[in-house]
Amino acid sequence: MCDTCGCEDYNSNVTIRKPGEELEDSHQHTYAHNHPHEYNNKLHQHIHNHLYTHTHKQEKHTHEHDHILTHNNHEHDHEHDHCHTHGKEIKVELDILQKNNLLAERNRGFFLAKNILTFNLVSSPGSGKTSLLETTIKKLKEEINFYIIEGDQQTMNDAYRIKKTGAPVIQINTGNGCHLDSDMISKAVKELNIMENSVLMIENVGNLVCPSLFDLGESKRIIIISVTEGDDKPIKYPTMFESSDLCIINKTDLLPYVDFDVEKAKEYAKQVNHHLQFIEVSVKTGEGMDEWYDWLRKQKG
Repeated sequence: MCDTCGCEDYNSNVTIRKPGEELEDSHQHTYAHNHPHEYNNKLHQHIHNHLYTHTHKQEKHTHEHDHILTHNNHEHDHEHDHCHTHGKEIKVELDILQKNNLLAERNRGFFLAKNILTFNLVSSPGSGKTSLLETTIKKLKEEINFYIIEGDQQTMNDAYRIKKTGAPVIQINTGNGCHLDSDMISKAVKELNIMENSVLMIENVGNLVCPSLFDLGESKRIIIISVTEGDDKPIKYPTMFESSDLCIINKTDLLPYVDFDVEKAKEYAKQVNHHLQFIEVSVKTGEGMDEWYDWLRKQKG
């Protein structure tokens, strides 16, 4: 379990592969664990009914649990006493972020040494990240060497879409994980074998919460929102907007049909990050895309 954001221990079932590479397994991961009882290590499911009795002394407390466990063909009751130290969970969370940030700095040093400009694209699912990448690569591939890392919980769908543009791409599937981390990026970059003086686009897992906590070593973080999401997203998910450098407001062609106030969205975003820049685009119609292309060229130098 990732104590930072609550997702499962994603490093146990993360896959990193290029389009066309087939896994030897069937993507099904089964986890078994042992009890201090003689169950012959059989797989089992737990159905728990918990009754808690707390007695606090200093920073510790005990729990009395009534467990009803269904183990294939048998049932039994347990009473367990657990002794927890409250400060432990905080330490675990700090350790996770510190480890991630240390490797992120190593990634950043590598990117600087190779003059690789790196962008971390974050958003809710369906905001148009992949469409933005497809259109951008097709438009600028004669000017810029693009490399793409795609992040999703499952499927190679987006990686295959990017492959059609001609850009080198690798897919990271996080399983139950809700974000990419710096270790995943480090491994994917080695597989991509990125040339110097290139641009690396990282399309993060669709999520406005967890990815905001994890530095990947990127040069800039770009948040994409669409006008179909609601103009209050910046104050509902402030950490993501606070940690971003550019906000792309996509699907502006739908403004006549949705209740979205562009200026109000910008105002909310400025409340949490007054340095945030904005570009309004419609990837579908091309409106505003020239401003986005110019912004990219300026970053490239």
